[in-house]
Amino acid sequence: MPDSILIIEDESAIAEGLAYALRQDGFRPRIAADGETGLSAARTDPPDLILLDLMLPGLSGWEVCRAIRKTSSVPIIMVTARAEEMDRVLGLELGADDYVVKPFSTREVVARIRAILRRTAPSESLPEQCLSADGVTMDVSRREVTVDGRSVSFSPKEWDLFEILLRNKGRVLTRDILLERVWGDDSYMDRGTLDVHIRWVRQKIEPDPSAPSRIVTVRGVGYKYAG
Repeated sequence: MPDSILIIEDESAIAEGLAYALRQDGFRPRIAADGETGLSAARTDPPDLILLDLMLPGLSGWEVCRAIRKTSSVPIIMVTARAEEMDRVLGLELGADDYVVKPFSTREVVARIRAILRRTAPSESLPEQCLSADGVTMDVSRREVTVDGRSVSFSPKEWDLFEILLRNKGRVLTRDILLERVWGDDSYMDRGTLDVHIRWVRQKIEPDPSAPSRIVTVRGVGYKYAG
């Protein structure tokens, strides 16, 4: 069955244009014109991906994203006319997977949707589900992490980043590899975004975040989980 895409967008021309392009590309789009309706649609008939406008009447896109992330890890692409860096950072911190700024090309949006769905598709060969090193245990199937016996919670991007580092413990991963593996081919992402997320993860898993011993920086190259 084709993937279901929920478009939460109050500008009918944009919503209908996106829906038309998605149908032409083999998807099953649905439209919700406000935050309340979109949140209800996401809960009653969960889609495979959500296109979410930030500037919605009533319940804002920020609030919708926050509410969805309490119970679901469905991929979310935020759509907005605001291009400020802090808006992008806040959207990502709330759990968005991508961010597109109006005006945009529908072809680009469809390409981003396909890229995200490829990254989040279940793998035919299941990877190891329980990872551990140096007092840290990650149960991938339960999405639970314990650090020195205490439970730690991560945002979706923090989780993805930490999982890649832990799966490759002892190996140096370049910044470009980490950006591609966690954020894909998102043109607006830069190394500063990665460094911020590394800092957030360190604050949660390091005995002393100011002198990290688990996630270490390899100067001029990237990061590795030292274990």
